[in-house]
Amino acid sequence: MTRSHRADSIHYAERQQNVVTADGGHAHRHDDNGASQHHRHSHECGHAHEHVHSHAHEQQARHEHEHAGHGHADHDGCCSHEAAVLTPLPAASKRADGIETTIRIMQMDCPTEEALIRGKLDGMAAVTGLAFNLMQRTLTVVHAPGAEPAVLDAIRSLGFVPELPDPASRAQSIAEPARPWWPLALAALAAIVSEAATWFGVSPWLAGGFAGFALALSGIGTYRKGWIAVRNGNLNINALMSIAVTGAMALRQWPEAAMVMVLFALAERIEAMSLDRARNAIHALMQLAPEKATVQQSDGAWLSVEAKTVPIGARVRVAPGERVALDGEIVLGESSVNQAPITGESLPVDKGPGDAVFAGTINEAGSFEYRVTASADGTTLARIIHAVEQAQGNRAPTQRFVDRFARVYTPIVFACALLVAVVPPLVAGGMWREWIYRALVMLVIACPCALVISTPVAIVSGLAAAARRGILVKGGVYLEEGRKLAWLALDKTGTITTGAPAQTDFEPQPDVSAIDCRRIAAALAGRSDHPVSRAIAKAAAQASELEGGRATVSVDSFEALPGRGVAGSIESTRYWLGNARLARERGLLLTTVEARADELERLGRSVVLLMDEARVLALFAVADTVKQTSRAALAQLHALGIRTAMLTGDNAHTARAIAAEVGIDDVRGDQLPDDKLRAIESLSADGGAVGMVGDGINDAPALARARIGFAMGAMGSDAAIETADVALMDDDLRKIPAFVRLSRSTYAVLVQNIVFALAIKVIFLALTLMGLGTMWMAVFADAGASLIVVANGLRLLRR
Repeated sequence: MTRSHRADSIHYAERQQNVVTADGGHAHRHDDNGASQHHRHSHECGHAHEHVHSHAHEQQARHEHEHAGHGHADHDGCCSHEAAVLTPLPAASKRADGIETTIRIMQMDCPTEEALIRGKLDGMAAVTGLAFNLMQRTLTVVHAPGAEPAVLDAIRSLGFVPELPDPASRAQSIAEPARPWWPLALAALAAIVSEAATWFGVSPWLAGGFAGFALALSGIGTYRKGWIAVRNGNLNINALMSIAVTGAMALRQWPEAAMVMVLFALAERIEAMSLDRARNAIHALMQLAPEKATVQQSDGAWLSVEAKTVPIGARVRVAPGERVALDGEIVLGESSVNQAPITGESLPVDKGPGDAVFAGTINEAGSFEYRVTASADGTTLARIIHAVEQAQGNRAPTQRFVDRFARVYTPIVFACALLVAVVPPLVAGGMWREWIYRALVMLVIACPCALVISTPVAIVSGLAAAARRGILVKGGVYLEEGRKLAWLALDKTGTITTGAPAQTDFEPQPDVSAIDCRRIAAALAGRSDHPVSRAIAKAAAQASELEGGRATVSVDSFEALPGRGVAGSIESTRYWLGNARLARERGLLLTTVEARADELERLGRSVVLLMDEARVLALFAVADTVKQTSRAALAQLHALGIRTAMLTGDNAHTARAIAAEVGIDDVRGDQLPDDKLRAIESLSADGGAVGMVGDGINDAPALARARIGFAMGAMGSDAAIETADVALMDDDLRKIPAFVRLSRSTYAVLVQNIVFALAIKVIFLALTLMGLGTMWMAVFADAGASLIVVANGLRLLRR
């Protein structure tokens, strides 16, 4: 509903480009031999005109300006409330179904404008997809190649000014231009004088004159947008308000018409300020990374430069108390780093050479130097922000329902208003003036803005609150679905346990060389990224150093056996390194070996067997430790009514031992990928939503089948951030119950907002039909409802 118009003209790439300047003017760049290299319109206080330029550059540059119309903001001037900061636009990209272009429309921040634009573009054959983000005032269009000019022209025809990405400022945020309060204040004063003149019986011409002045100051923009809406067959709030105010003037209710328009404009401005808080919640994440970094130059000197210009591989120094500007790897020095901006946990983490550091985190103690591993727009923090912005367009079920409801609500109420104006006078002999007035009041309350705006504000606030806690939710649909979780399935290694197991036992067969077994096992385990394999490889490497550093061996024909182990050929002999299931399938699990494996597994250890084609050569046992946070997390999940299941490829004995230690409800060991998938399906059989926490090849099918897939330790992991439904930036399981609580709070706010918005409408419709409602009361009700639902949604930012 807010109308923050910045009419900056955007020209196509094949024409000259129009560059918006910070002070509200604009500068034109021309590519024709440098003629007219800097043509500037210095419009005072942010006025912007849309121009179509035809440049004929001969010996002297001639500029022929066709002023197609002025795109003034509704209220021009130089001062206003603190404006929201919008994130930069991404560059256009190719897709299988066309070109994806993101366009910023500064006048679009309410479902009113969205519906108008959607109705215009949906009918274009070249447009195959539309995605709106009202919080960032962007429209992402998927269109046929070469259709961009037609799309932009269609948007301009609605009175909006589209802005395309500017490569020069892509790494920078964009400040929304401010609007002044003085025109609205002057209009309010004029409306009050008009009301007073009527009250004291002064000349009706005086009352009408002041009312007209107030309408001119506060209502021209509404009338213009209302006319565009009607012309395009759309009954939005601007059209309804224009009809209602015009009807009031026709009934000679000049003071009331003026006051209604002023109150409507005031409500829009206040609502804009409230919505800016939700926008700035996302921008606050962007401000965590400093704009400058101290970078070592080629001559060895250190210089403070813009972080966005620092290349990958550069060496950056961080002083105590400074924030890290870019992702990197420490090469010199040690320190304690507060990673709260990424993980949500403020406990400092000790860092030294070889450790990763992330943009936005805080260096608390010592000084260190690090090598940059990601550019400014590729840091973990930047990816989090990008994911949160994308999530805003992933609509929750409640939001989709409200949008569908709103599309039919307004036409129905408009039809009812027509009936109210006509039927009682014709059928019951009612007074035409009285029933037309009641119909006009109904038009004012016909707009579903409070209802429609209630859902995106709550969802965006919830997404921002989650991100600040190190929980990256990939869309409103998952934020809302989280409250429905009945089961949470978890992998064991790295999820419930630390994921850093250590080898506890090594038992080769009596007639086999222990050194050879270690070398072969180390060669096979070194090709796997499983924590158990890494533990065996690490222990073998340490033993090799003590034994004189025997040469390593190479592995040919390596093969990963999901849920079982690995295999490979070494010096023309085939070897297998895996669990008891693999040995049993190969017919090599002797009774004595199986008994020893069972004994170790009952102690909570994972047993791995080294085999050749004929027999088991050695037994390795690895033990992992339970995370300190796992017990608390599982207890919180149980308190929320969520049952837990462990799905692990480890043996059943070890799984039961770990489960008993932390309080898991359902334990399933020896799980292959298909077994985990069937387990998720069986847990879902009773109709409850099932979440899955895991990673790796073994968990992929189960994660895809689960209602919500959780990835842990996503900090620094591109894949986890891109693919998970909910990514936890560290390995703390307690973030999952925190996510569930936030999901339930968000849904509660959504329900509160919807019920309140509908109740207000019903109450005032009833009052209107009884003849007790007035137009200014209806404006107060509609605007007040919008403000209340926005404020209620913003409460989530404090959770």
